Amino acid sequence: MANLRTNFGLMKYQLGYLLLFTSVLFLVSCGKKESVFTDNDVFRYNESANIQTLDPAFARNMAIIWPCTQLFNGLVQLDDSLHVAPDIAKSWSISSDGLQYEFTLRNDVYFHKHKNFGKDSTRLVTAYDFEYSFNRVLSEELASAGTWVFQHVNSYKAVNDSVFKINLKNPFPAFLSLLSMKYASVVPKEITEDKSIDFRSNPIGTGPFQFKIWEENVKLVLRKNHNYHEKDASGKRLPYLESIAITFLPDKQSGFMQFIQGKIDMISGLDPSYKDELLQPNGKLQEKYQDKIKMLTGPYLNTEYLGFNMNDPLMSDIRIRQALNHGFDRTKLVAYLRNGMGDGKVNGMIPNGLPGFQPAKDPLYNPTKAKELINQAKKNRKLPIEITLSTNNTYLDIAEYLQREWERLGIKVKIDVMPPSTLRQAIATNKLSFFRGSWIADYPDAENYLSLFYSNNFTPNGPNYTHFKNSTFDNLYQQALNTVDDEKRTELYQQMDQIVANEVPVIILFYDKVARFTQKNVHNLKPNAMNGLNLKYVKKY
Repeated sequence: MANLRTNFGLMKYQLGYLLLFTSVLFLVSCGKKESVFTDNDVFRYNESANIQTLDPAFARNMAIIWPCTQLFNGLVQLDDSLHVAPDIAKSWSISSDGLQYEFTLRNDVYFHKHKNFGKDSTRLVTAYDFEYSFNRVLSEELASAGTWVFQHVNSYKAVNDSVFKINLKNPFPAFLSLLSMKYASVVPKEITEDKSIDFRSNPIGTGPFQFKIWEENVKLVLRKNHNYHEKDASGKRLPYLESIAITFLPDKQSGFMQFIQGKIDMISGLDPSYKDELLQPNGKLQEKYQDKIKMLTGPYLNTEYLGFNMNDPLMSDIRIRQALNHGFDRTKLVAYLRNGMGDGKVNGMIPNGLPGFQPAKDPLYNPTKAKELINQAKKNRKLPIEITLSTNNTYLDIAEYLQREWERLGIKVKIDVMPPSTLRQAIATNKLSFFRGSWIADYPDAENYLSLFYSNNFTPNGPNYTHFKNSTFDNLYQQALNTVDDEKRTELYQQMDQIVANEVPVIILFYDKVARFTQKNVHNLKPNAMNGLNLKYVKKY
């Protein structure tokens, strides 16, 4: 019966995919007069996590951010090297005290066509649209997940159609990076305030692609925006593709099979269900796939770690924390459990790819030192050392590896497997003594990582899940926030990160890597350390 259900489910999915592909074929064919539609006009990927909205005010995870990146623009954007670049703002200036930002907007950016705009079905984006869009995100009625982006903002206003000013409460050097997030996208008042339109499922933006069809849990289709403002180096208007087709098959193994069969153009990340099929332990493609697909890898601003609750009497003993930190081989962990997709040469919380990152001087794996530390800790304890590691099922293999390694040192380890949502809630409410976590950068600045250890950020008021407190660290953190000079700020970041490495409120497992796999006919799809997906330059041929 199970096999019958599986086969029937796969047949339903394949039929749904055929209908999706046919609909995309029809839509694009109808939009192109006297031209022949080909498969190279459409970029296809599967989103196993599904998406809940296409409103950028709620773009809180990558599943939502990816389509919103194609649909919306902000004042600034990040290039593939994570440098802040112009977007709707063609230029800007920052006052010497770092408190005032003045943006000058382009005069050729138009919203996607919609009947609500009247006779021309579109209109020019002005600074007043950004004033409205920011007000909308900050409104209590909307309850956006992105209000924190504006926590350093004192005021903002449109001076005229083309000039937009922002005043900060305090200097915050990473502020431009924050404005690159999709929360800060521009949206049109004529659409969002029309009660007959559900903006989450009928978005209108300014991006290289525009909304066409969303059949929730089945397919999402975006179409080329022929009025998009950006052009390539030769002056040709972007994007090159005619359409994007996104499916929502929840099973990653089935999504992988669709990719291998050539039915989708890209998969992102590694799942245990297919990592050994695809990659060798050294991180290279298996030989049978080397001539069939492309692998794109690079640093990923994601630090995988284990966090200690510093309020727990056992975990507050630095000898226990240091022993666990020295008690396992990260090189083996990355090779055999991640197939080489990670960097086990860790130091502090700041990952490779950000100013402030410092490579490890010596390997952390030192079982002799770990045993010495454990024996010292045991002298003052009547009971054996027992710990509980809380994780979710995706990381169970890593937890079991650590369990075996640490029990060899004389520490008894219990693994508590929780649903992801339950684990996140328990971490956020400081209810776990020892937990697996990961920190993916919201914006490309090391402050994003160091904020996890600032004492004013104790949960539930911030992301300091460990309740780590160090007065020297706090002073350096405050200095960094008020330092406009990039080199001086990087030095402060390095000092803070070294305190984290020495005090071990977290065990760094590895720094992650971006791993994308595409069909051979996909070109110009560049990985970046934020794992963003920008399809405006992509070609298929």
